Amino acid sequence: MNNSGLINKIATQLTQEILSGVITPGGHLVAQQIADKYRVSRTPARDALITLEKFDLLELQPYRGYFVTEDSPQSKARDLLKQLGSDKDYYFQLVDDWLSDDLPVTVTEQYLRNRYDLTKARLNDLLARAAREGWAEPKEGYGWSFLPVAKTTEAFEDIYRFRLAIEPAAMLEPGFEAKPKVLAELRRSQEKLLEVDLGNIPEQLLVSGSNFHEELIKLSNNNYFYSSLKRINQMRRLMEYRAEFHWERLIGECNQHLEIISHLESGEIIEASYLMRRHLQGALKRKTNTILEKNNT
Repeated sequence: MNNSGLINKIATQLTQEILSGVITPGGHLVAQQIADKYRVSRTPARDALITLEKFDLLELQPYRGYFVTEDSPQSKARDLLKQLGSDKDYYFQLVDDWLSDDLPVTVTEQYLRNRYDLTKARLNDLLARAAREGWAEPKEGYGWSFLPVAKTTEAFEDIYRFRLAIEPAAMLEPGFEAKPKVLAELRRSQEKLLEVDLGNIPEQLLVSGSNFHEELIKLSNNNYFYSSLKRINQMRRLMEYRAEFHWERLIGECNQHLEIISHLESGEIIEASYLMRRHLQGALKRKTNTILEKNNT
């Protein structure tokens, strides 16, 4: 990825996090922490912060650093996302072609560049995202391989049944610890989602939902639960891109998340486990129906 593409990627991700409420108004952004998060040098991280400052999304305070503006940051974030642009359309075309079996299992970069009429830098960005989301990897020496994912409704249902088996059970593990700090952060994130309109970036909602479930299962202190869920979430994400976005569904799921958090905060672990199972059962039914509807159109 060239340096300008990397800066754009980091700036876009930070802007999405501000829009979704993951990063709050007045939040302090530190270049070194961002560099560590994205495993890059400090220079592109700093340049991404400068980009956000130019659009008045951040303000630079002398001797203190960059802070998210208190003045309508979500409105500014929405406008900035439009100006930054993205490879979303190309990426989703790549996703659809893989899910529809229109791509071979192994490909060369030149094949993909010719198929989608992309520059080398832009294709590298798309493949890097596919690798991060767990469905593509570079071959040794030359080319790329696309990995098995939930490409059918049956596979999607199997994934949710697996989640039904492990997520409620993880709360009943002997080592499960309902850490107040983690729960408070999850509550804040869910409440923020109910305050903003994320209809233009539904993929960000998938990230937020996955994060909620992964952070909860991590409280089991059983790394096998956590690593299994993380891998499963990567495999299901592509199918969920095909699901139609419904604002009402988001509100319902966020409220269910908050209800689970409330029981955990009160020490009602068994009740929270039951609600998690009911939540996943409802999500499976709703999402399977919307995926089927979209695939049949």
